[in-house]
Amino acid sequence: MYPATRIERFDENVRLKYQLFNSIFITLPFTDIDNTGVLLPLFSEICEDGFKKQKSPEEIFNYFSDKYLTEATEQDKISLMFRFIQYVERQVVLFDAIEDAAFTTLNNLEGSGTLREAREKAENLGQMEDLRNFLEDFTVRPVLTAHPTQFYPGSVLGIITDLTEAIKNNDLGEVKTLLAQLGKTPFIKKEKPTPFDEAVSLLWYLQNVFYKAAGDISSYVQDAIYKGRLLPAPVISFGFWPGGDRDGNPFVTTEITLNVAERLRNTILKCYYLDVRKLKRHLTFNGIQDKITDLEYKLYRSVYYSEGEKIFITLNELKDTISQIREIVITHHQSLYLDEIDDLINKINLFGFHFASLDIRQNSHIHNSVFSDVIKHLEENHEFTKDYSSLSEEDKIKALNGINAKISPEQFEGENTRKTLESILAIKTIQERNGELGSNRYIISNNESALNVMELLKMFGLLGWDKPTVDIVPLFETVDDLEEAGHAMKLLYENEMYAAHLKRRGSTQTIMLGFSDGTKDGGYLMANWGIFKAKENLTQMAREYGIKVIFFDGRGGPPARGGGKTHKFYASLGSTIDNNEIQVTVQGQTISSNFGTLESCRFNLENLLSAGITNGVFKKEDKQFTPEQKELMEAMAHLGYEKYMAFKAHPKFLPYLERMSTLNYYSKANIGSRPSKRNTGELNFSDLRAIPFVGSWAQLKQNVPGFFGVGYALGHYEKEGRWEEVASLYRESLFFRTLLENSMMSLSKSFFPLTAYMKNDPEFGDFWQIIYDEYLETRRLLLKISGYSELMENYPDGWASIKMRESIVLPLLTIQQYALIKIRQIKSGKGDEALLETYEKIVTRSLFGNINASRNSA
Repeated sequence: MYPATRIERFDENVRLKYQLFNSIFITLPFTDIDNTGVLLPLFSEICEDGFKKQKSPEEIFNYFSDKYLTEATEQDKISLMFRFIQYVERQVVLFDAIEDAAFTTLNNLEGSGTLREAREKAENLGQMEDLRNFLEDFTVRPVLTAHPTQFYPGSVLGIITDLTEAIKNNDLGEVKTLLAQLGKTPFIKKEKPTPFDEAVSLLWYLQNVFYKAAGDISSYVQDAIYKGRLLPAPVISFGFWPGGDRDGNPFVTTEITLNVAERLRNTILKCYYLDVRKLKRHLTFNGIQDKITDLEYKLYRSVYYSEGEKIFITLNELKDTISQIREIVITHHQSLYLDEIDDLINKINLFGFHFASLDIRQNSHIHNSVFSDVIKHLEENHEFTKDYSSLSEEDKIKALNGINAKISPEQFEGENTRKTLESILAIKTIQERNGELGSNRYIISNNESALNVMELLKMFGLLGWDKPTVDIVPLFETVDDLEEAGHAMKLLYENEMYAAHLKRRGSTQTIMLGFSDGTKDGGYLMANWGIFKAKENLTQMAREYGIKVIFFDGRGGPPARGGGKTHKFYASLGSTIDNNEIQVTVQGQTISSNFGTLESCRFNLENLLSAGITNGVFKKEDKQFTPEQKELMEAMAHLGYEKYMAFKAHPKFLPYLERMSTLNYYSKANIGSRPSKRNTGELNFSDLRAIPFVGSWAQLKQNVPGFFGVGYALGHYEKEGRWEEVASLYRESLFFRTLLENSMMSLSKSFFPLTAYMKNDPEFGDFWQIIYDEYLETRRLLLKISGYSELMENYPDGWASIKMRESIVLPLLTIQQYALIKIRQIKSGKGDEALLETYEKIVTRSLFGNINASRNSA
């Protein structure tokens, strides 16, 4: 008998189970909900049928009301909408839990993209030594961010975990109990979380998932690749942004930064304490018991009785004691439980006393203002005499060498200036408490020049930290900044002061590249190709100056923000781009969907490691672009850019987002601590954050940033009779193929019948048609170039998952659009003004279920 196909496994383990458990859920006797569970399937059916018949959301809901709510008042209908939303949110949680439970069945955890495959390939090719040498200097670094695309409170996360386990065990009674608990548990946060709250939420994943998964991977690498020898260096590390990311978030204070760092240290010590307790039960041998008892006692006191920075054990003492125990076990006790000891050693080497490195980030525009304040202060105190503001960039950089004064945050009244200077000193404090890896990077977002970097380095010196043990990481985001990145880095490498700093940092430079804002700024093709070119250019330049360059990719969940099949993207990069580390932001619901369980976490971490190994050890000839292919990519990127820029310049672009989408409601949802735009005044495109921008298109089910301009660029070559050129590029380039496959994912999550009523809108009808036409053209040409009859045909289970999720949230989206229509009617004087606030609450409430159902919507 042949093994089941992926789609057959999906149908058996996901689709059928969802139908079973959902039927139980909708018939549970919840108080005050009456017949909601009966009406929701009927409404869902009417939605599907209505959109097929090209009905508007308003027509669909009115038809449903006329048929099933004949005696209901307007208030009764609104109440039912809220109950429908609550039901759908919980159906999404149920589907998440079922998919998580089926993860090992749907995915081959020892197949393509895993460490086992890499090891076996290395053995077959006689490249095991190459693999070991590569891993000595290669690391994968996921950086957890707290961007507002995840809303589950801790209580719901706990239910998801328990529900997943019950479904795995086919424990029907427990599933039923947990579904009842789910129905009664609030989903909504009454207040916005603080940055500290966000940190605590993500710490749950570090403690309960990443700690064990990363430890298991390290143990596998040690056993299978290094043949039992201790790892020369960790193959994974973690970064952390909540509590350190100040860009556009006025709620991040120095106190919160220090408290988050302390919580990180306390949590990892707790993990070590629990592991040592387990070890103590096994290591009951002479010469060991006293050592491990003392270790357990010191860790316990450090976790539960530490005061501020004071703890009762040092990292070196912990390492030394465990090493001594290991030696005794090998020498005198036949290596009993050596695997468990080595597992703990690997974790200690990986997580230290910091658990994850807390990055500090601030916008260059804030830095400009801060440094102006600093210069003004120095001039007033006669410590700097040049007219700094009138100098050119080159002369300003030269002038920085002549500043030798000292300052302190208390000398400044401006809040931004004081906070920024305090954040620099906070890094020093964290390093003293958690070790250098506790916080050793300062990221300058929206970095536009070498001067941005040099002024920050000078601020470290002015604060008395002349040789900072900190990496300064410029983040290049816009299309223009990406093109200028090479010039900025050349100035830095040639600057004597910065070159000395780099030498102290091991001649290593980390450069961050922003996919999210790049796509928002220049469109999908230009952003991705612009970053590829920037990496090639920056790699070549770093090699010329003897610098080891590390690229840190700022990616979100969807393709529009650099997401999608991330591991395939990294595997597609060739030798012209340095492959020293894979550093990538992981955020929002991508954390829970890709790393929420031990199995999915290990699988996706291994995928990233495998992508690096593919590039670094098993180099493929087809990865290199020929000059002709590069020219073709460049031309297509510019075509896509022209189309996107014309679209963005359309006079209805911002009004459409403001009045026809959910853009203005992101800030009202208590999902994240950070505001949805960088200022509170009138909407300005440059101030609009990538998450609400991309997320608003996702709520409309239009997903514009993930495809707009792609169809236009491909269509140009079809019209010119040069289709074979792009078809050949698709066949030969994994990079281009991955780019288009990720765009397919954006198209797959689009559903234009939801908003088709907008084509008749007197103000926005033509604008909607522009979007729809480009969607149709992109879809047609992606199917043509791939040879598929359906989008994502090569991922049938992924396509089936998307379709089921879209079906679950269709009632919610219909209600959302209905409410938006009512809001517009009320604002134009055609509705009951007393209901405006209520309909706005419906829109805000409807955001959550769709965000989580999409799993990578923003």
